[in-house]
Amino acid sequence: MTPGIADNIPADVRKLYECHETHHASAILSAEFPGEYTELLGALRAFRFTKSQVLAPGGNESHIPKTMSALLRPKKWEEQQLNAAQTVGGVEIRSESHKIDYVKGRVAFDLEWNSKDQTFDRDLYAFRFFFDFDRISVGVLVTRGPDLAGLFKKLGVQGKYGASTTHWEKLLPRLQSGRAGGCPILALGIGMNLYRAV
Repeated sequence: MTPGIADNIPADVRKLYECHETHHASAILSAEFPGEYTELLGALRAFRFTKSQVLAPGGNESHIPKTMSALLRPKKWEEQQLNAAQTVGGVEIRSESHKIDYVKGRVAFDLEWNSKDQTFDRDLYAFRFFFDFDRISVGVLVTRGPDLAGLFKKLGVQGKYGASTTHWEKLLPRLQSGRAGGCPILALGIGMNLYRAV
């Protein structure tokens, strides 16, 4: 856990998620965006994942991210896309397009449960892009926490949730290497206290 983060993330949430931040993200959320932060904390507290969801066959989007969508979409957390082009002498030399799954006000949120780990690069670059163009002030990224590997082994699905997919140990080095640039990021790892064996 990042030093000082406990000042801004309630103890009950810290019992559910592994927590790490860059550039004082939790302080920015709690002080500057209390409405959005309260909604995110409510969704994080309500979120649970089940044995049947873990064992379900893969697809375009598993039931686990859909569970979070059901908590945030009714509160108007919406997908946003940002397109920008660079021109020299009136000639476009490069264009970029980035998408974030959940944005409200100046707060961005995404959840990566079991995608290829390169998806973290896409997410962090999107946060950076939106931040650099002054569309967001902070990003929140949730993924599988470090203590879920034992669960997957016990359930016999560790192959499905392999080393090259999105999980805590793949996210932290990317944050520490500055992939999100100056954008403050609050990273949360889903813990065993959120699991229900049903």
